[in-house]
Amino acid sequence: MLFAAFYVAYNRYMITVAAIQMVSSDQLEDNLQNAKNLIDDAVRKKAKFITLPENFSLMGKTDEARLAISEEYGEGKIQSFLSEQASSNQIWLLGGTIPLKSQDPLKVYAASLLFSPDGRCFAHYNKIHLFDVMVNEDDEEVYKESATFEAGTEPVVANTEIGNVGLSVCYDLRFPELYRGMLKDNIQLLTAPSAFTATTGEAHWEVLLRSRAIENLCYVIASNQGGIHANGRATWGHSMIVDPWGNILDCVECGPGIATATIDLKKQKHTRKLFPALKHRKLN
Repeated sequence: MLFAAFYVAYNRYMITVAAIQMVSSDQLEDNLQNAKNLIDDAVRKKAKFITLPENFSLMGKTDEARLAISEEYGEGKIQSFLSEQASSNQIWLLGGTIPLKSQDPLKVYAASLLFSPDGRCFAHYNKIHLFDVMVNEDDEEVYKESATFEAGTEPVVANTEIGNVGLSVCYDLRFPELYRGMLKDNIQLLTAPSAFTATTGEAHWEVLLRSRAIENLCYVIASNQGGIHANGRATWGHSMIVDPWGNILDCVECGPGIATATIDLKKQKHTRKLFPALKHRKLN
């Protein structure tokens, strides 16, 4: 009995996590069914914390398509789906991003919602950094998220029973000050649901994820889109889980799939003790 009690207490710090990769289409119902199938697979692999990619519910042919499926916070088909999946499977589920209505009727928030095993929306983060870039000089690959997205303003750390989770989305990865600010809340895991382009993903995806893990001595769980979408856009894939030393624990290269790993928060704490770089910071 004593051994059993110790085993349960110890394994509170060891959690199987999963990063789901999708190739979302312009059909909402199809995407929700595909997400459910992948969640079911992750649950069969004993995952207790599961993340979906950015725009998991829709990668439309036009940017405006997301307005048609946008929801008020706290209601709607997509949020009901996430709540049901979390509660029926008794998991923590990060809904990648979904479009939530803003005060501007022509714009939505890219909202990353974390649902607890009781089906409750436990944390809500609106993507702060919007992807307004020209990837190359010949205008063939130009993005302007601010045309249809409203930027969030507040960082969010979810203090959950399985650890302190810093929420971020895609382009946020290029702004390390966001994560540094989260250290005051003792972040242990970072999530980065994404739809990284094939061009920028090939160049920067892995190095950004590993850098954020190393510099913050955190686990990083990054679900990405990974294929060709209805609008012809190609996303990079390579969804992965990275440990605090920068090691890639698992990765899905392209197409739908699941990266899984068991994270060890006791080991992370020990690593921070042996290698106290976070305590050596001179500038905030």
